[in-house]
Amino acid sequence: MAVIDVPGFVADLKDHAMQHQFHIHDERHFIETYSMRQAWEVDLHPERACGGPLDLHLSIDLDPRTTLAFEDHLISLPEDAEPVSGLSLPLVFTWALPPLLNAPDLLVLATELAGIGGAELPLRVSAIDSTAEVTDAAERSLSITAPLELSLDELFMNQESMCEVFDRCHAVSEFLLDYAPTWIDDY
Repeated sequence: MAVIDVPGFVADLKDHAMQHQFHIHDERHFIETYSMRQAWEVDLHPERACGGPLDLHLSIDLDPRTTLAFEDHLISLPEDAEPVSGLSLPLVFTWALPPLLNAPDLLVLATELAGIGGAELPLRVSAIDSTAEVTDAAERSLSITAPLELSLDELFMNQESMCEVFDRCHAVSEFLLDYAPTWIDDY
């Protein structure tokens, strides 16, 4: 039996997201048969974005070597000791908007979002310009990611707190929804 119930944690994470005004639309669970690496993906968005244009994607990647190393760490501990392994589970939030006709200045956007995300939710802003035909104008797609590391020690001790993270994710989503009409044509 696994020391940390990651599928249970993902289910609790989805419930927690719903408590913070997010709708869950889809969930996928992948298992690599040769390495036993697992990944969970959850598609969610704030209530206000049911009809679009914002997509929010949550992903968790579980490397079996990390969980085995954590299990070895737990076995080596004295009975009353609390684990301090330094091992973590990567969790990534990714926001995406459809192609933007009036794209924002990325530096200004990154600065504004940094104030919303704060230290609890470090945000990375990137864009891709694509051209379908040589004579077409480039379309800019915007992507914002927030990579987090969840401590396996805290997960094991049931001490992880995602409230602040979900509050900030909701604030970032609302900010993007407020500005989306000026960035996207026909919205």
